[in-house]
Amino acid sequence: MRLRHDPAWLARASRPDEFGRVAVLLGGDSSEREISLLTGQAVLEALGRRGVDAEAFDPSERPLQELLQRRIERVWIALHGPGGEDGTVQGALEYLGVPYTGSGVMGSAIGMDKLRTKRLAKALGVMTPEAVPLTGPLDLELAIERLGLPLLVKPVSQGSSVGMSKVERAEDLPGAYAAARAVDRNVFAESWVSGGEYTVALLQGEALPSIRIETPRAFYDYEAKYLREDTRYLCPSGLSAPAQRHLGSLALAAFEAAGAEGWGRADFMMDVTGRPLLIEINTVPGMTGHSLVPMAARAAGIDFDELVLRVLETSFVRRPAAPGRGAGR
Repeated sequence: MRLRHDPAWLARASRPDEFGRVAVLLGGDSSEREISLLTGQAVLEALGRRGVDAEAFDPSERPLQELLQRRIERVWIALHGPGGEDGTVQGALEYLGVPYTGSGVMGSAIGMDKLRTKRLAKALGVMTPEAVPLTGPLDLELAIERLGLPLLVKPVSQGSSVGMSKVERAEDLPGAYAAARAVDRNVFAESWVSGGEYTVALLQGEALPSIRIETPRAFYDYEAKYLREDTRYLCPSGLSAPAQRHLGSLALAAFEAAGAEGWGRADFMMDVTGRPLLIEINTVPGMTGHSLVPMAARAAGIDFDELVLRVLETSFVRRPAAPGRGAGR
């Protein structure tokens, strides 16, 4: 049974039983499975503390059809990467008629595609670093010619900086390209931006306080995000009030460009003039001990458990189109 979608249905829950039975989708089979398990467990524990009837559900171990058999009424999507964050599971849930958190099929699919997101955001006036698609070895020389060195090589659809490399020497570019191609057939090169790195969390259509990220690593890679203890997160970020508002408006515009909604995060680098350049958006950010959305929420006076409930409320914008549970009947 298809879902009806109307942002006007977004409402605040006053009691935990208003959510009904909730499944937290976690794990999956992407390269970000371990992070998803951590996110999902943290979310599950928060829902339990708030009295929500919730259970874990790993779609790599059970078919989604079981959601209907278990009479699940809504889903908190804690899946990261392809298969969980790219519109695939969102489309399956639409077909089953089970409301879910965050962005829909289109917003999830576009948001997972870094290159397409950059192109759409630029059309709305959100500037991004210059990029060159790498369709084969012959494009490597073109990338250096257009972007110069250093540059970044990125898979189009991976999160958590998986498969990403900084290239400082021309002879290292083929290896970086091969590493990115090992996780995604679509790869691009992006010009290197040496200014400050900022991220803006979004929740129910509002921008939360920005965070400045500082790492001794070459860039904010997987290790800096999840493993190291010397990455610094500054919140408040130190931006002036006008600059903070401007960055928040760019984050919201980037989400609008991709058709994303509900909650998420937009990442930026500042160029030498202090101009924010969009790096990417994330429609299912991590919710681990190192994660940025909970940090921004705390700065806005929203504790972790409340944040998890606010994200779950985003599922209220989706309702079954007719009585019954459609595909499972």
